[in-house]
Amino acid sequence: MSKIKIGLVSLGCDKNRIDSEIILGKVNSSLDFEIVNDPKTADVIIVNTCGFIESAKQESIDTILEMNEYKTKHKCKVLVVTGCLSQRYQDDLKEAMPEIDIMLGVNDYDKLMDMIAAFLNKRSVSMNLSGYSDTNINEGERVLTTKTHTAYLRIAEGCDNFCTYCIIPKIRGKYRSRQFESIILEAETLVRNGVKELILVAQDTTRYGTDLYGKKRLHELLNAVAAIEGIKWVRVLYCYPEEIYDDLIDTIASNTKICKYLDIPLQHISDRVLKMMGRRGRKADITLTINKLRARIENVCIRTSIIVGFPGETDEDFRELCDFIKEMKFDNLGVFMYSQEEGTPAAMMKDQIDDETKIKRHNELMSLQQQISKEKNRGKIGRIYDVIIEGQKNRKWFGRSYEMAPDIDGLVLIDSKYNFEIGSIIKVKITGSMEYDLLGVVYYEPS
Repeated sequence: MSKIKIGLVSLGCDKNRIDSEIILGKVNSSLDFEIVNDPKTADVIIVNTCGFIESAKQESIDTILEMNEYKTKHKCKVLVVTGCLSQRYQDDLKEAMPEIDIMLGVNDYDKLMDMIAAFLNKRSVSMNLSGYSDTNINEGERVLTTKTHTAYLRIAEGCDNFCTYCIIPKIRGKYRSRQFESIILEAETLVRNGVKELILVAQDTTRYGTDLYGKKRLHELLNAVAAIEGIKWVRVLYCYPEEIYDDLIDTIASNTKICKYLDIPLQHISDRVLKMMGRRGRKADITLTINKLRARIENVCIRTSIIVGFPGETDEDFRELCDFIKEMKFDNLGVFMYSQEEGTPAAMMKDQIDDETKIKRHNELMSLQQQISKEKNRGKIGRIYDVIIEGQKNRKWFGRSYEMAPDIDGLVLIDSKYNFEIGSIIKVKITGSMEYDLLGVVYYEPS
């Protein structure tokens, strides 16, 4: 009997990607199912959705409708919708999208195989989702969807920060750290399978351990992951500024396998806006933390994200933000326009900002950061970097230095006649620069 073919479309953040990889792991471990990459050949199509902001919701809805076409034009018999959108809007989706055959939330993946089998055997399938779990964390065998040399490693689930613009705590539950030993076991498995770069993620990585162990243990976890034989780079994302602590700084500074790279989501710098956002940090503390990082970690690369157009953000608040960006000169910066999300306190605030103003502020800040990035990249000409090779395009190899996280930062473009193994790490001398990317040649140590 032929196996049931399953295709999956994964949307949203890297935490959602991990959930998708766990789903694929369950498919891969079953004798009755197999993974296919082409939706035209799939008997079952799963869409793992994002429901974080309006644009992500619309992308998820458009993708569901697009995948539904494969039921009429190709061989698909079952359309499954999972993830944050279905967790958040299950009742609305049931009513508005009868195209969906099976719906699962963010803690329902253990039911997936049985529900698909039941549907195919024409048995009734419940569309009632579990509520978010304050105990469970999706774990298990994964099928990587990243390049084989890089993988994300989830260290915690949920969030206790309750920023006024964010729906994540209502979708994903309270903050809960994974067991230290479980993380290390997964890391060891990934490295044995060829992963050279592990990227630690959570909604807030810097709080790791506080709920389970009564203290912050991210620095211990980083050292333990870096000690695994075969690992080359360890990277950490989403460090809330007010939770960054001295042992963590010292660990990043001293361990040669830990990338000197921090993603610190600031969201704003005006104390007035930060207070309205429900953020715990304030400008003076944030400035102190950034200066401390730069003083104690040599050549540290700092990425941040900013929200413009938050309700009540005045021209004065925005000008203060621009002045701060000019002063701090972040290595990488993402700018997002505020999205009015129902169910959040910010959605009910007065003085909502019009779209035209949001777009104008977004474009101004991005233009400012582009100039900062060009200036910083020009200063890197002549420097030598270790670069992990990602691929080749238009006769140029491309890869990333420690300053570049996958998919969100720039690339190093390498002019070389040699063939490199994907995932190998080579030394590159920077010879030119662009707004976000660098140009380089292979560097050989002088004999």
